[in-house]
Amino acid sequence: MSLTQQELINQDQINKALWNACDTFRGTISADTYKDFILTMLFLKYISDVWQDHYDGYKAEYGDEPELIEEMMKNERFVLPKSASFYVLYDRRHEPGNGERIDQALHAIEEANGTKLKDAGKSVFQDISFNTDRLGEEKQKNTILRHLMEDFAKDDLNLKPSRVGTLDVIGNAYEYLIKNFAASGGQKAGEFYTPPEVSDLMAELLDPQPGDSICDPACGSGSLLMKCGRKVVANHGSKEYALYGQEAIGSTWSLAKMNMFLHGEDNHKIEWGDTIRNPKLLDKNGDLILFDIVTANPPFSLDKWGHDEAENDKFSRFRRGVPPKTKGDYAFILHMIETLKPASKGKKGGRMGVVVPHGVLFRGSSEGKIRKQLIDENLLDAVIGLPEKLFYGTGIPAAILIFKTNKTEEAVTFIDASREFKPGKNQNLLTQENIAKIVETYHAGTDVDKYAYVASLEEIKENDYNLNIPRYVDTFEEEEEIDLMAVRAEREQLKAQLTELETEMAKYLEELGYAE
Repeated sequence: MSLTQQELINQDQINKALWNACDTFRGTISADTYKDFILTMLFLKYISDVWQDHYDGYKAEYGDEPELIEEMMKNERFVLPKSASFYVLYDRRHEPGNGERIDQALHAIEEANGTKLKDAGKSVFQDISFNTDRLGEEKQKNTILRHLMEDFAKDDLNLKPSRVGTLDVIGNAYEYLIKNFAASGGQKAGEFYTPPEVSDLMAELLDPQPGDSICDPACGSGSLLMKCGRKVVANHGSKEYALYGQEAIGSTWSLAKMNMFLHGEDNHKIEWGDTIRNPKLLDKNGDLILFDIVTANPPFSLDKWGHDEAENDKFSRFRRGVPPKTKGDYAFILHMIETLKPASKGKKGGRMGVVVPHGVLFRGSSEGKIRKQLIDENLLDAVIGLPEKLFYGTGIPAAILIFKTNKTEEAVTFIDASREFKPGKNQNLLTQENIAKIVETYHAGTDVDKYAYVASLEEIKENDYNLNIPRYVDTFEEEEEIDLMAVRAEREQLKAQLTELETEMAKYLEELGYAE
C-alpha cells in the first residue's frame, strides 16, 4: 500500500532536522569545517536507508532467502558493504573508536563502488576524516560523533524511498545545507556555491539541448552544472546530456561528486585540480576537450592564478594576451573560450556564460587588449548587469557575459538588470519574473527603454572597447519639474496656518495663567 501524502516526508521537516544536527558541532569547530562531516553523514545515511528499504522490499517479496536477496541487490545503483551501513555504525556508537569506524566504512563504500566515487585514483572521502583531532581528544571526539549519529537516527531523518516517495528530498536537502553553509561561510562561501536563482538564470540563457556536453571548469559543489542538466530534463524530457567539471579544492570536489551521486547524475566526469595551471578535462590526444556549453562562476579577481606559467601554456589559451598577475578573471574567460566547440558548416558551435566582477568590463592594460581581441573576433554576445548582494561572501554587483562561436550579427546586447530584485535580509534575490524578463530580453535582441540596448561592434569600438553598461543603457530618470509658484503659494499658506496656531496657543496660555 502506498503512503499517503501526510505520511510522506516533508522537505521543511528534513531541512530543519539536518540544520539542528549541526548543533553537535557548533561551538566546537567552524561551519566551514563541520559542513563536510554533516554532508558526508547525510550521504552515508541516505545510501544506507535506500539499501535497507530495497532489501526489506525483496524480503517481503521473496521471503527469508538471503542468498537470493543478495543476488537481487547486485542490480542496485551502488553497493553497500554490510560493515559500512550507517545502522552497523549506530549500533556500536557507545564503543570507543567511532571516528575510525566511520572512516573505514567510507573507504569500504568507495572500494565497493569503483569509479562512481573515484576519479583517476582520487577518492571522494580522501580529504574527509572523522577520526581527526579537530573534533578534540579521543573521548570528546567519540561523544560528538555518537551525538551526530543519534541525530541522524531520528525519525525525521528516515530517508527510505518508501517514505520519501518520488520527491527529490535528498538532492533538495543537500542543496539546502550547502546554501546555508555558504550563507554563513563569510568570504570563503562563494568558492563552492552559486545561488540557485543565478544558476537558473544561466541555464535559461544558455538553453541546454539534448545531446549537449556541458562543462563548468570551476564547478564548486556542482549546483550550476546540475541545474543545466535538469533544464534538459524539464524542457525536453531527456537525460541525453553529459556533465563535465573541474574543481581545485579537494573537499569541495568531494561535495560535487557526492552531490552528483545523490541527484542520480551518473553521466558525469568531475576532475580534481587547478583548471588554469593543470586542466584535467583532456581527450585521448592530450588536447582540451571541446564542449557545446561552458559555464562558470569562477572566483572573482583571483590572485596568484598561475601568471608565471601562462606565457608558455601548452594549450595556447593565452595567445590573445596574458591577464594581470593579481587578477585571474580573464584567465578563466580565456580557458573557457578555448574549450568551446567552434562553429563550422552544419555545426552549431558552442555557447558560454560566465559570472564576472564589473572590472572585467572596463579595466585597461593587458585586460583591455584581451577584451578588444574577443570583441573584434565577434565572440561576445551579451553583457548582463546583475543586482548587488546576490552572491555569498561578497556584496559587489556582478555581470554575466555570454559568448558564442556561431555569431553572425555584429552586435552585443547590453542588459541592465541591476535594479530589479527582491530584497532579502542579508542577500538580494532574483525572482522568477526578474529571470524571465532578462531571458526574454536577451533572446529578443532588441532595445528596451532604460533596460536594454543592442550596440553595434562599431559603436563599442568608438567607446574604446569599454563595456561598462551605463555607456550603452541610459537609466537616467528626469526629475519632475518643480513649479516654484505653487511651492511659494504653499509656503505662504503654511505661514498663515502657523500664525493662526500661535495666536490660538497664546490664548490658551493666557487662560491658564502663563501669559507673559
